[in-house]
Amino acid sequence: MDRSLYIAMSGAKQIMQSQTINSHNLANASTTGFREDLAQFRSMPVYGDGYPTRVYALAEQPGVNFEGGAVQSTGRELDVAVNGKGWIAVQAPDGREAYTRAGDLRITTEGMLETGSGLPIMGGGGPIAIPPAEKLEIGTDGTISIVPLGDKASTLAVLDQIKLVNPPHDRLVKGSDGLVYLKSGGIAQESIDVSLVTGALESSNVSTVSAMVQMIDLARQFEMQIKVMKSVEENEAASTKLMQMS
Repeated sequence: MDRSLYIAMSGAKQIMQSQTINSHNLANASTTGFREDLAQFRSMPVYGDGYPTRVYALAEQPGVNFEGGAVQSTGRELDVAVNGKGWIAVQAPDGREAYTRAGDLRITTEGMLETGSGLPIMGGGGPIAIPPAEKLEIGTDGTISIVPLGDKASTLAVLDQIKLVNPPHDRLVKGSDGLVYLKSGGIAQESIDVSLVTGALESSNVSTVSAMVQMIDLARQFEMQIKVMKSVEENEAASTKLMQMS
């Protein structure tokens, strides 16, 4: 009896973990540049003394869906979207260099160029600082040009360049903070092959329809595991009653 109970119990636990991942994806369906977390199940024998007669379910997070989201025009001069493959380099809260597809940029009161979530944008020599200017333009190659205060509109001065990188996907890992890092913990080299679409933002690559269907499917699987555990309980009660009668 304990075998079916163990399998159902471990299955229910892993389904809950998978549901957590799916709920996180669904909650970020409207987050700019978000990349969907993947989840899968597999069977794992319980090894120990004797033969592995027990098997439990294991929910895994094999990686991230790196497919691009839809690029939507906003017309805002500080909004940028990565055109195709590539990443925008930012400074993570712990000071490390990380990578994101979120191009909803802003300039703080201190003149720092940041993402909408407050992460400094990395340039050629570190975080990019923007001095007071009449106008700011971001080129498709990430070049930032400004019209200094008091100068003519035709006077554009190149200030810095947003660091754009394109490391292979198998070298990347997504952190718990939603940012992408190199698995080696190093820093990716700047790539001239990455370009930006200005005045636009990339949406999340999460399909809300697929996520909702997955949520319903996982809920049904969880209910099935609970029913199995209930059946085991009823069978145990019946067996105990028969033993008492004998």
